[in-house]
Amino acid sequence: MASKKVGKAVARNRAKRRLKALLISQTQKLKNGYYVFVAKPRILEAKFKTLEMLFQKSLEKIAYG
Repeated sequence: MASKKVGKAVARNRAKRRLKALLISQTQKLKNGYYVFVAKPRILEAKFKTLEMLFQKSLEKIAYG
């Protein structure tokens, strides 16, 4: 999900594409269940490798409580 706080339509779509790419790359690590991911404006400026690292850390927090 990307709200209007992220930016105009082009920026929101880019943020959603980046989130989707992160999810696809980490699908095997997700447990069954429902997840809500909210894009923040910083997602547009961050390098993808940095996003991957932060996403992996977040998944570890979810997995191990």
